[in-house]
Amino acid sequence: MSLRSRVEKWLNYETAPSSFPICDFEKLSHGIRPGDVVLVEGRSRVSDVIRIITQSRWSHSAIYVGRIHDIQDESARKKLLEHYQASPDTQLLIEGILGKGIIVTPLTDYMKDNLRVCRASTLSAQDAQNVVKYSIDKLGMAYNVRQLFDLARFIFPWKILPRKWRSSLFTRRPDDTTKTVCSAMIAEGFYSVKYPILPLFRKHGRDGVELIPRNTRLYTPADFDYSPYFDIKKYPFMGAKDSTPYRDLPWNKDGVVGHSDQDFDVYETK
Repeated sequence: MSLRSRVEKWLNYETAPSSFPICDFEKLSHGIRPGDVVLVEGRSRVSDVIRIITQSRWSHSAIYVGRIHDIQDESARKKLLEHYQASPDTQLLIEGILGKGIIVTPLTDYMKDNLRVCRASTLSAQDAQNVVKYSIDKLGMAYNVRQLFDLARFIFPWKILPRKWRSSLFTRRPDDTTKTVCSAMIAEGFYSVKYPILPLFRKHGRDGVELIPRNTRLYTPADFDYSPYFDIKKYPFMGAKDSTPYRDLPWNKDGVVGHSDQDFDVYETK
């Protein structure tokens, strides 16, 4: 095993999931639609790095493409099946994974994780299919590790560094078109149909305004959560609108306060 493979394996190592889920996976898998962005609160070491860089709980993003029969374009279905032999009832994501590149993953791989669904609020059904096709076309691309470090250098205010030491990622280079990360690939898909995420605005003429697409390589998973053009779909494990009111939830009454999944203290209750 090469040194790079060992590092990737170490970074991808995941801690055990929480004893109790935060979100209801069954409801989420029932309500999700093709073209939805799935945010993941990852449990790997690389997830910890991304959380530090982006200052967000959401360390990973994926695009939901649905089941095989949900993909309308025949050539896209064929290409997806070349990369993953999915059964007709398998719900599928496309995502970028360190060491694997852009791959197909069953939604059930994240059934024990904290997830959030971000839905493009006004995206047409046809453009949702176009975003799905765009993502499928990216299958097999390599994961751009350098982009993570360049993004960190771009986000953090390291203006004291000489210009030549700063990131050169955002200049055009021939090899850049063959590598990407999860959020950049998803952002490219939405911009391919002119759907805004976090666009820039510039005055146009005397009274007009025009939208300027933001560099897709600057996008992070949390940007889909923050975007005003996406609706947030939450599926809580308990306390949802169709279940018990929150005041009737089975809260502990003995003064127990938790610091983590297994770290509890007892405080005197009044």
